[in-house]
Amino acid sequence: MLNLTLMESTTAPTKPQFSPAAQAEIKRLLTHYPDDRKKSALLPVLHIAQAEFGGWVSPEVQDLVAEALGLKPIEVYEVATFYTMFNLKPVGKHVLEICRTGPCMLRGSDELTAHLERITGAKVGGPASEDGLFTLKEVECLAACGFAPIVQVREKYYEKLDTPEAVDAMLTELRNQVHRPALPWEEVGLPNSLKNN
Repeated sequence: MLNLTLMESTTAPTKPQFSPAAQAEIKRLLTHYPDDRKKSALLPVLHIAQAEFGGWVSPEVQDLVAEALGLKPIEVYEVATFYTMFNLKPVGKHVLEICRTGPCMLRGSDELTAHLERITGAKVGGPASEDGLFTLKEVECLAACGFAPIVQVREKYYEKLDTPEAVDAMLTELRNQVHRPALPWEEVGLPNSLKNN
């Protein structure tokens, strides 16, 4: 009789860990809140986590956030799943958030979306483009109605994307970025309005 024994893996999956820079930023953020109100730092810490771990917050990363703030994991899950600014599945290097509300629709956001899907190969709500560069996401009002239709990529707005040439120029700029985007706690490269105080 054959005795087949399943071998247990000797290496456990690696638990995500914040980088020292992210840990320092979280520690700094927590100084803004009373010790019994650490949950107040949840949104900025989720932003740090999303930037640290490839643009999305997996359940394991959400658990790490809960641990860092002394919260129950469900408290983090509730917030991460409520806000559309947190990505719950892997995304491309550039998440193109396409405004879909009235003024942008009147100025061609539907055509913009169709054009972006056609030339990137990504689909709204679907996985990233095959080259891993682009994820398309429809969002509610980006408060730049006078410049419609618009797309937001991180902190930058691309405005008046009502011609194929304007869209192509945006995509060329994004494709040519060779450095990684600045992380939220890095001062260099961020507009003054986004720098941490």
